[in-house]
Amino acid sequence: MTDHIKHSTTYIGIAFLLLLCSIAQAGTIKVCPTCPEKSVSKAVANAKAGDKILVDGGVYKENTIEINKPVSLIGINNPVLDGQYKGEILTIRSSHVFVKGFTFRNVEVSYLSDFAAIRVAEASHVKIINNKVQDAFFGIYLQRADSCVVQGNRVKGNGKTETSAGNAIHLWYCNAITVKDNKVSGHRDGIYFEFATNSHIENNLSQNNLRYGLHFMFSDGNVYKHNTFRQNGAGVAVMYTKNILMENNLFENNWGAAAYGLLLKDISRSVIRNNTFKRNTTGIYLEGSSKLDVEQNDFLNNGWAIRLLANCTEDTFRLNNFIANSFDVATNGNVMLNQFSGNHWDKYHGYDINKDQVGDVPYRPVSLYSMLVERVPSSVMFMRSFIVNLMDRIEKVIPSVIPEQLVDASPSMKKISYDRDKKSV
Repeated sequence: MTDHIKHSTTYIGIAFLLLLCSIAQAGTIKVCPTCPEKSVSKAVANAKAGDKILVDGGVYKENTIEINKPVSLIGINNPVLDGQYKGEILTIRSSHVFVKGFTFRNVEVSYLSDFAAIRVAEASHVKIINNKVQDAFFGIYLQRADSCVVQGNRVKGNGKTETSAGNAIHLWYCNAITVKDNKVSGHRDGIYFEFATNSHIENNLSQNNLRYGLHFMFSDGNVYKHNTFRQNGAGVAVMYTKNILMENNLFENNWGAAAYGLLLKDISRSVIRNNTFKRNTTGIYLEGSSKLDVEQNDFLNNGWAIRLLANCTEDTFRLNNFIANSFDVATNGNVMLNQFSGNHWDKYHGYDINKDQVGDVPYRPVSLYSMLVERVPSSVMFMRSFIVNLMDRIEKVIPSVIPEQLVDASPSMKKISYDRDKKSV
C-alpha cells in the first residue's frame, strides 16, 4: 500500500513538472483578418497549454469555440465575436483560463438550452475581465465553477419577456466566485445565484432588468457590498439562504404592484447594514425570516419602508432612519416577535425632556391604516384623508388592533449619521 502511494505521488509530480515545462515554453498566437491565422476557434484548437492568443480588432463570425486547456485569450482593439444566433459562443472547460477585451454578441435564444456568450463549465481559477456582451440570451454563465473572477464586464440584453430572456451573470453550483465592477441590464435577472456559496459581489450596477436586479437562493455565506440595484421589475430577491452580509448597497426606484427593494424569504442569521432604500414600492419585505440584524440603513421616500410578516421572529431593527415613507412599518398579524430599538422616525412627535437625544415616549411605527391596507389593499385610495388621520390618532391613544409588542422604546430624536464608505456606481 505504501509503495502504491509513493508511485502515485511520483506520477503526480511528473505530470505537474511537465505542465510547468509546457507553460515555460508557452508561445503567442496572433489572430487578425490579415494574419496567417484568421480564425479564433482554430487558434484555440492549435494552442498549447500556457499559450497566449492575441486577437486583433475585427468581426469574427464564430460560435461554439471551446477552450479545454489553460490559455489566455486576449482581445486587442476590441475584436467582436459574433455568434450569428447559432448556439453558444465561448465555452471554457479548463482551469486557469484568462479572457479579456472582447465584444460577444448575437447569442441564440432557446427554450431548451441555456445558450450563453461565455460559459465556464466545471473549471476553476478562470478570469473573465473587461468584456462586453450584447444581445445575448445568457451573458456570462458559470456552472460548477470554483475560485473564478468575473470583473469589469458590460452585459446588455434586449429582453422583452421573462421567458425569452436569460440572466446577465448566472452562477449555478459555484464556490468562491468574485463578481465585481460589472454593469448589467436588459436581462431577466441581472445577477442570479443558485447554490453559489462563499462568494464576493461588489460594486456592480444592475438596472432595468425584467425581473430582479439580483436573485439568489440556497446561496450561503456570500458578501454583497457597494452594489446598485435600480429600476428593476421587482428589485432584489433573497430566498432560502443563511449567513449573508449585505452592506453599503443602494436599492432605488424599484416600483410596481409587486415590487420591492429587497425581498427576504426564509432567510436566517444574516446582516443587512448601511444600505440605502430609496423610492421603492417596498424597501424590505420579510417573510419567514429569523435572526436578522437590520441596522444603520436609510429608508427614504418608499411606499412601505418595511413590510414585516408575522411569521418572522427574532429580527432586530436598530439605528435606522425612516424618512418620508408613506408607511414606515406594516405587518399582517397581531403578535410580533421582533425588536425595534434606537431608530429615527420622522413621524415621531414625542419629546425629550432630559436632552439625551432619545425620545421619552415610546414610538409605535405601525398605524391602524397600514393594518387596514394589509387586509384590504384597495383601501389605499383613502390615504391622507381626514378619516384615516382620525383613525390613526384614536389608535395611538387607545391601541387595540396594532401589535402591542411592535414598539421602539428608545426612538432617536435626530437623524442618525453613519461612518459609511459608499462608492457611487
